[in-house]
Amino acid sequence: MSSIPLSDVMTILSVLVDDWYQASPHATSAPGPGPAPALTPSEVLTILLAMDVVPFPSERSFLGFLRATHGDLFPTLPHQSQFNRHARRLCGLLEPLRRSWLAAWATVACPQVILDTKPIPVVGYRRSKRRSDFAGSASYGYCASRNLHYFGYKLVMLTTLDGIPVAYDLVPAHTDERAAADEILDQITNADVWSDTGFLGEQWHHDVRATTKNRIWTAKRRNQPANPVVFDRLLGSIRERIEGTFHELQNTGRNVERLLAKTVEGLATRIASKVTHLVVKAVLRARFGIDVLTFTVINDA
Repeated sequence: MSSIPLSDVMTILSVLVDDWYQASPHATSAPGPGPAPALTPSEVLTILLAMDVVPFPSERSFLGFLRATHGDLFPTLPHQSQFNRHARRLCGLLEPLRRSWLAAWATVACPQVILDTKPIPVVGYRRSKRRSDFAGSASYGYCASRNLHYFGYKLVMLTTLDGIPVAYDLVPAHTDERAAADEILDQITNADVWSDTGFLGEQWHHDVRATTKNRIWTAKRRNQPANPVVFDRLLGSIRERIEGTFHELQNTGRNVERLLAKTVEGLATRIASKVTHLVVKAVLRARFGIDVLTFTVINDA
């Protein structure tokens, strides 16, 4: 096991992104209107995905760090406002990139996945929302597990048991857990889906199984017939894994609950890059033996 510098990790990531971009139908050589962008699409995507590798709380801090210490990698790095415009323009590429890498490096033959949601506040609970870009899109919601009232969205996500995102979506905060899950469950089939009591409902379980062949497994409420003790222990141990995934989303790099986005488009870009970053970790580990949490090479082959 040996250490690897951030510059090498970013170089590898840049090559992976550019290889994907050049081979994808989304690549274009036709210039858009206005002056030429300061960064290529591959460079913008690389920076977005690298932004959560190191613990900087904001984009401004990370871009300043790159400019001061890795200017040779991105000699034309623009200021934050211009970079944000580039990032929003390319946000739609993050999902096909994530799916491509997911299919190549993180699929399983007999899928078992974990389903859960996480609150994404965007504006202070008591602040006026009238002039906010989120008015009419976000809503007031409540997270029972944290006794949290907030205004924003709900991130609903399916992950593998290793914490790799399989599918995700942002829905208004007031959305029922099961309705939120319906937005993503059709992206997998014939899977065992482990979830919590927010996803209870025999009829809903039956409907999901009939339409997607997915099997929903949940704990029971106190006023319901209990599951076998062995089952609840298994469910508890499995669900601890998604807690780790959400912990990483919140505490690695930018805090997912404090992304400081001012527009819906900006928030969608930040969420997409945060979620795709979790797949990046899996790719770097599977293909190169790189653990980006410790900046070490596990296999020096």
